[in-house]
Amino acid sequence: MASTTGTGVAFSVGRFSSPVTTPTIRKFRWSYSKSTVSPVFAAVGSRQSSIIHTESGSENGVVLKDSPSGTTQNFEPEDGRLRLKDYFEQSGQLISRSDGGPPRWFSPLECGSRLKDSPLLLYLPGIDGVGLGLTLHHERLGKMFDIWCLHIPITDRTSFTDLVKLVESTVKLEYSRAPNSPIYLVGESLGACLALAVAARNPDIDLILILANPATSFKKSMLLQHILLPLSIMIPQQLRFRWPYVLSLLSGGPSKMVASTMGKGLPLQQMIGELSQNSLAMSSYLSVVSDLFTTETLMWKLDILKSAAAFANSRLHAVKAQTLILSSGQDQLLPSKEEGERLHKLLPKCDIRTFDYSGHALFLMVSILTATSIYRRGRSHNYVLDYFPPTPSEFQRIHDPHRWVEAVTNPVFLSTLENGKIVRSLAGIPSEGPVLYVGYHMMLGLELTPMVSRIWTERKILLRGLAHPLMFTKLKEGRLPSLSAYDTYRSMGAVPVTAANLFRLFSSKSHVLLYPGGAREALHRKGEEYKLFWPEQSEFVRMAARFGAKIVPFGSVGEDDIGQLLLDYNDLRKIPYFKVGIEELTNEAVKLRTDAIGEVANQDFHLPIVLPKIPGRFYYYFGKPIETEGRKQDLRSREKAHELYVEVKSEVEKCLEYLKEKRENDPYRNILALLTYQATHGFDSEVPTFYI
Repeated sequence: MASTTGTGVAFSVGRFSSPVTTPTIRKFRWSYSKSTVSPVFAAVGSRQSSIIHTESGSENGVVLKDSPSGTTQNFEPEDGRLRLKDYFEQSGQLISRSDGGPPRWFSPLECGSRLKDSPLLLYLPGIDGVGLGLTLHHERLGKMFDIWCLHIPITDRTSFTDLVKLVESTVKLEYSRAPNSPIYLVGESLGACLALAVAARNPDIDLILILANPATSFKKSMLLQHILLPLSIMIPQQLRFRWPYVLSLLSGGPSKMVASTMGKGLPLQQMIGELSQNSLAMSSYLSVVSDLFTTETLMWKLDILKSAAAFANSRLHAVKAQTLILSSGQDQLLPSKEEGERLHKLLPKCDIRTFDYSGHALFLMVSILTATSIYRRGRSHNYVLDYFPPTPSEFQRIHDPHRWVEAVTNPVFLSTLENGKIVRSLAGIPSEGPVLYVGYHMMLGLELTPMVSRIWTERKILLRGLAHPLMFTKLKEGRLPSLSAYDTYRSMGAVPVTAANLFRLFSSKSHVLLYPGGAREALHRKGEEYKLFWPEQSEFVRMAARFGAKIVPFGSVGEDDIGQLLLDYNDLRKIPYFKVGIEELTNEAVKLRTDAIGEVANQDFHLPIVLPKIPGRFYYYFGKPIETEGRKQDLRSREKAHELYVEVKSEVEKCLEYLKEKRENDPYRNILALLTYQATHGFDSEVPTFYI
């Protein structure tokens, strides 16, 4: 794939001799640059295709070589990033400059900087057929995938079965070239049916399906089946100027526009301005469509949607591919939420995410891929190598629902510099990895959100937490929360706690978070606040020494300032109803430390009953980093390794004791005092704490 700067789309100028055969396909990329335009021809028949020809073009615009008129259009976003108005402008461009068929693949220009061994992603569009449904995420997804998008011209009349054969032939060809890499079929609405059909016909190919609001529920749609379809037959051709607005509804244009703008968290005035720009762009898009969109076209679109649903539904039993379904709770076209639940039960390797407040249109975001751990480049998912950290905007979306925790607890962060000085900041945390943070787990892990977010925002460091496997795997359905409850943790880089994953994290020089006390510490009993429950073995010391990782001991206190244990594990076990529930929860979870003895091995899962208090502050103290560089040989001795292990544990206990003592002198420990200070000095001001 060519490396070219600018913003634009790539479009196939190759022709199929028939919609069901696959000769060498050629992709035509349009490059948009203020200085030059370089249409680049590259063969699609090979994933590692070379540039065949380049050509200079027009100043400040683009000459569309596939267009008979060769007209020019300026298409350079002000800040270099695509906006929703670009989606409408590009859509109008493809519609106006493409002929009547056949369908063809194109590769967006922004998707040109992918990693080595990136898997192929085939995007299968909805009923609009344009193929630009991932526009706002092309640049980000392009770093992870080799993206090909299917474009079905608006006047094309290729049948659904022939579309299936077209995609299938591409899948087979590309899989034969890279049999160890999965192929992703990402489809919305009609495209989801297309992906299911191809997967059913090719159960032996490693396919991963990501389906947004599948149109397999077409027969259950009151709007499509019982209103639009009869109207398309009854209303005369003279009223065809109304149909483009129907198509915009089918493609989810308005909901995409609102959702995209609202999701940015812009100031009100800027938000209104962007909505206005998007509305103008959408109007221009609809005016282009109106020239080509007829009553016959609408009837064809609805008819192919009906055929697609019937074809896919009849073959669901043959789908063996790993599948992720994205369902909208406010879809006005299809009963997508109910359909997602139905498919989730029918498909053997299926996961589902429901977006209760979204409409028909859904954009695939990288955060969804990382949250569900569905992205992989090989035969199996690697939690370290296949992970992509969030961008600042993605982090904001992930973190926003949890900001209330920081607002309520107003955490105080302390760290230790190399000279031993304690400072109210995170300046003492090492910048370069590998680093291992070892500390105390508050009740239910309440300390995690403020700590991970503060380290990210203040030091631009992502903590990769070693987490219990129940966040990644369920042995069976039951009382445990669904895996979606842990999406935030996986999005922020949590991995299952295993020696292999710790090795991989250290190898990649990561900052790793470890709680040796695990579930036993996070589910402690009455009177056990701030007590460590560590195993006897020095599990992490020699691994850290092998890579010369710094070990940062830390403590966090404050759980007893926001709640009091009313019924703990011992109390609940005495009540028959809760006792049965504890046993069921424990049997559903993957077991850890099965060979351990003592308290740390007692990790029965339960939900303690906590009596809330008037909230107080959280306090964090990161001790002086402990060096393991150069101690690899020395720490091979079990005795020496155990000595360091005991030293780390002792430092964590000292951090806890320091915070418990010092917080007694904090005049703003209580939330009422905090709010009073903030009301006087401003809610963005830093609230003082005890003297260091």
